[in-house]
Amino acid sequence: MRRIATILLPGLLVLGVLGVLSACGPSAGPGGLGGGHSGPPGGMPPLPVEAVTLKLQPLAAGLQTVGSLRADESVVVRPEIAGRISKIHFTEGGHVAAGEPLFTLDGSLGQASLNEAAANLENSRRAAERAQQLVAQKLIAQSDYDKARAQFGVDQARVASARAMLSKMTLSAPFPGQVGLREVSVGDFVNVGQDLVKLVRLDPIEVDFSVPENALTQIRNGQKINVGVDAYPNDVFSGTVVAIDPAIDATTRSAKLRAQIANPDGRLRPGQFAKLQLDTGTGNVDALMVPEQALMQDGDVRFVYTIVAGKAKRAEVKTGVRVPGLVQVVTGLNAGDVVITAGQTKPIMHEGLDVKPLPPEGSAPPSGPPAQPSGTAAKQG
Repeated sequence: MRRIATILLPGLLVLGVLGVLSACGPSAGPGGLGGGHSGPPGGMPPLPVEAVTLKLQPLAAGLQTVGSLRADESVVVRPEIAGRISKIHFTEGGHVAAGEPLFTLDGSLGQASLNEAAANLENSRRAAERAQQLVAQKLIAQSDYDKARAQFGVDQARVASARAMLSKMTLSAPFPGQVGLREVSVGDFVNVGQDLVKLVRLDPIEVDFSVPENALTQIRNGQKINVGVDAYPNDVFSGTVVAIDPAIDATTRSAKLRAQIANPDGRLRPGQFAKLQLDTGTGNVDALMVPEQALMQDGDVRFVYTIVAGKAKRAEVKTGVRVPGLVQVVTGLNAGDVVITAGQTKPIMHEGLDVKPLPPEGSAPPSGPPAQPSGTAAKQG
């Protein structure tokens, strides 16, 4: 009997352990090992993302895009020869005419070189005249006369070179415009190519911008364009398209354009951010607009991530018109699609990942009775 009890005891222990495990299986309540978890495989919670639901929005007539203002002409004044600045002829921020002197370098050495070259030229001129008379009288050889004439030509070239070097001591404005802040003062020694001051022409001013390649059929030289800048939110500046780049950017699939805007009062400045609208002669249309931060690029393919049944889904899109902060989607999406606008750039993002859209910013918290403080029992009715 003692041997039978020894054999039965381990068996009973195994049955007891199996009973406990079965009680904690999938049929157990929320506190069990298999209870009620509906998250992604591996126990990871859904990735929180921000998203918007697309709807048709009215798109104003014409193409809308953004660009940057640039000077019609712009140059940094630099000396071609080294020297010491003896005079500055302009006022910083002032206007100058074409050909007006800006800087004068000390030209004493240049003037001395010119004087020496001129004296040598006079001597060689007289020598050439005497040689001409003597060769006519057969008193010197023709070769001696040729040498005198050659020396006269060399001295003429030296005078021209000295005069050109002396003229470079004065730096003049190549076109009318407005000078910036000078980098040097009177008495400074400047080297060849050193920046002295910037000169720009502000009237007319230009704006560079891009349009998608599918809009090129609506663009032409001379086309009217309206421009707005943040500095003057209530003003609209008119201009015309003056140049269209013949090449398409292989990365963005867009073409670069340049327009000119009259700027007689100089209110517009190079580098300003500009919002543009081109008159294409088309009426208002309804379009799907997505926030530009939702767009992603994979080589030549543009795509976004949408949310379908709680999972991320990649959707390739073709874009159209750009407006500040938004991009038109021509194909690939429909009204009602939920597009992820933040969180889609995280490394773990992929097709089929469980995601959870965050509530809109500023939304009210869920309604319902307040939670009981930890460790406090609810009162019984």
